[in-house]
Amino acid sequence: MAVAVAYRLRRAGEWSGAADVVELGYEERFLRRRRLMTRGGEAILVDLPQTVSLEHGDALELADGRLVEVIAAVEPLIEVRGDLPRLAWHVGNRHTPCQIEADRLLVRRDHVIAEMLRGLGAVLREVEAPFTPEGGAYGHGRTHGHSH
Repeated sequence: MAVAVAYRLRRAGEWSGAADVVELGYEERFLRRRRLMTRGGEAILVDLPQTVSLEHGDALELADGRLVEVIAAVEPLIEVRGDLPRLAWHVGNRHTPCQIEADRLLVRRDHVIAEMLRGLGAVLREVEAPFTPEGGAYGHGRTHGHSH
């Protein structure tokens, strides 16, 4: 069986009309070269020129021109409520990926982070939801360490 190859990434809002969908967790969306399986059962090989952070709503363009939409998978998370600016500062200070919403923060389940947040007065609840944390301050993607 032939494997379709994706050489190009189209960012959310730059495309329309996906032929299929691939559902990926947060860690899985950081890639350069990887074999994926679409919801429709098609194997695709992603072979991008550089490592990228795929975002919910992006699309992979296959060599034949078809598009495969990237969807953020449901993951085990912690919903954080309380003094959000203060709590977000502490989460960010630990370089922990965080999804920021008007009335809550979402972080991946981690007992150390959870204990820190409880100690700061946060109200926590375990949830299952797609995880789309904030990207780096200098464009798409993730930041690692202080070298930016």
